[in-house]
Amino acid sequence: MTLTRPQLAAYGALGLPLAAAALPVYVHLPNLYGGVLGMNLALLGAVLLVARLADAVVDPLLGALADRLQRPRLLIALGVALLVAGLAAVFNPPGALWWWLAAALVPLYLGFSLASIAFQAWGALLGETPHERTRVSAWREGFGLAGVVLASVAPTLLAPRMEDGLSRFTLVLASVAAVCASLTLLRAPQPARAPARAALDLGALAVPFANPAFKPLFAAFIANGIAAALPATLVLFFVNDALGAPQLAGAFLAAYFLAGAASLPLWTALARRMGKRNAWLASMAASVAAFAGALALGAGDVAGFAAVCLLSGLALGGDLALPPAMLADAIRARGDEPRAGAYFGLWNFATKLNLALAAGLALPLLAAAGYVPGTSTALAPLYFAYCLVPCALKLAAAAVLWRTHA
Repeated sequence: MTLTRPQLAAYGALGLPLAAAALPVYVHLPNLYGGVLGMNLALLGAVLLVARLADAVVDPLLGALADRLQRPRLLIALGVALLVAGLAAVFNPPGALWWWLAAALVPLYLGFSLASIAFQAWGALLGETPHERTRVSAWREGFGLAGVVLASVAPTLLAPRMEDGLSRFTLVLASVAAVCASLTLLRAPQPARAPARAALDLGALAVPFANPAFKPLFAAFIANGIAAALPATLVLFFVNDALGAPQLAGAFLAAYFLAGAASLPLWTALARRMGKRNAWLASMAASVAAFAGALALGAGDVAGFAAVCLLSGLALGGDLALPPAMLADAIRARGDEPRAGAYFGLWNFATKLNLALAAGLALPLLAAAGYVPGTSTALAPLYFAYCLVPCALKLAAAAVLWRTHA
């Protein structure tokens, strides 16, 4: 049975608050604690590295739990509640206290992981054809991009100072999360064939690696993910110090994510016409062109950076819609539906590992190289980390993907 648009919208709605919560954590948090509150960059990087590595290690275990319980609605409800509470604590700190940040990140990361893994595994079981699974992924990521657009512009509209806007945004997000989660939990379709409940066997976490389609996809996803995580971590530093345009940060982020949202129908059509692998390769090429172009930008080049945001945003749509759809195809082709949670637990592990490495290694290395946030001196390390390293990693991911079958 073909999924209708109302069914796809009901399923995808949860993607909005999940993505809206993730963006300030990965984009605004480093600047808030390091740039506004004045926490030492090396200490901040260490806290984020440890917290994100711990979070990443837990994800495969949560995937196994999701397979055992087969109760995605329960896990989503619990996850959203923890996520909202943790987000409020992170963006309402009493000061630049590393222990407060570390403690607040625990419910935030745990809640996000619980909800995301159950949500993604549920989506992998919807749709009976490869194209249908691409549509499911595209709708989920479309709502996600709507969430990141909301998160990129709302804090600046809610208060003159970003730190105050982020604090107020946590209240707005709590309401949005309640509405969207209710829509998904009450109205989203069930899979045509419910998967059998899997035993809670931690050895089953290795099952995805026995799937020959999974290993190259996973390797490409990791390299591509680090390439995306570095600019996400450093974009506000680049806008503030390289371009000297902090007042335009929200507009740049909105342009980036709006371009990504607008491109989703394009990538869905291209995937149907030329295959998901080739479409993803095309999106990687667009991203490399964008970040290579950013190398030529300097103070006041706001039009040039707007073009970079639009082109990299166009590429973002492919990055978001195509890899999860390829993973769903790999799961269904091997008949591993009862282990979908294990697949997405590993998938989320890779995502978190990428973000941990981006913050935990890039920030201390930038500090060691002489870069100081809020200054326009010693910017070469920032350009290297923001522009060149992502290009190299994207090319490595493309090389891995190129060797796989379309």
